[in-house]
Amino acid sequence: MATFVLVHGAMHGGWCWAPVRRRLTAAGHEVFTPSLTGQGERRDALTPEIGLSTHVRDLTELLWFEDLTEVHLVLHSYAGVLAGPLAEAIGERLASLTFLAAFLVEPGECLLDVEPPEVAEGYRRTAQERGEGWFLPPAPAFLEQWGIPDDRRSHVGERLTAFPLRCQTEAAHYDPAPLAALPATYIRHTRPPLESLDRSYGRAVRAGWDIREIACGHDVILAEPERTAAMLESIAGG
Repeated sequence: MATFVLVHGAMHGGWCWAPVRRRLTAAGHEVFTPSLTGQGERRDALTPEIGLSTHVRDLTELLWFEDLTEVHLVLHSYAGVLAGPLAEAIGERLASLTFLAAFLVEPGECLLDVEPPEVAEGYRRTAQERGEGWFLPPAPAFLEQWGIPDDRRSHVGERLTAFPLRCQTEAAHYDPAPLAALPATYIRHTRPPLESLDRSYGRAVRAGWDIREIACGHDVILAEPERTAAMLESIAGG
């Protein structure tokens, strides 16, 4: 049986993994679904100081305190930017990395560097106009953009959390060698694809990673939990 650490994307929390977690634990796997600082049930901790390094620390602390090894680390969307720093910090504890519809940044880049320029500018403008200059507020438009199924939109929408702009602007500084040494898989969603992920997906292809596809929108976890769980089991099984 495998050990999974499943990490959510922007505005979500560990709650979004519940359908996937239930399927994996029922199959006998050990599954952790942490909520990053300022997100999900930890939303009361939201401050302007929260950034990429905060969330890297969240995960390194989790693996250390739980003494987890041979971990299959699964990163959704925003969480992909944590991969390089995490591989450098705790690579010896990881069995594999899975980028689930996730962003991939190179050393010295931030999340907004790999977004289309117009999208990055839109996020900065929204933070200035509606987020006191430091956060992105949740909005119904994200439910459409992420392909949330109609029957889940009310449930998901009321649980989305404001997201610190610093998580998008803080650069990831890391040695690329530990990341390159880990078995890595990129799961691309195709119905529809998301233009913002094109650069990240292209990098995964050029790196020769295992490439897989799932026919749903960006919030793969909620749109196709059964297929997501089955795909993660397959990856962990080698």
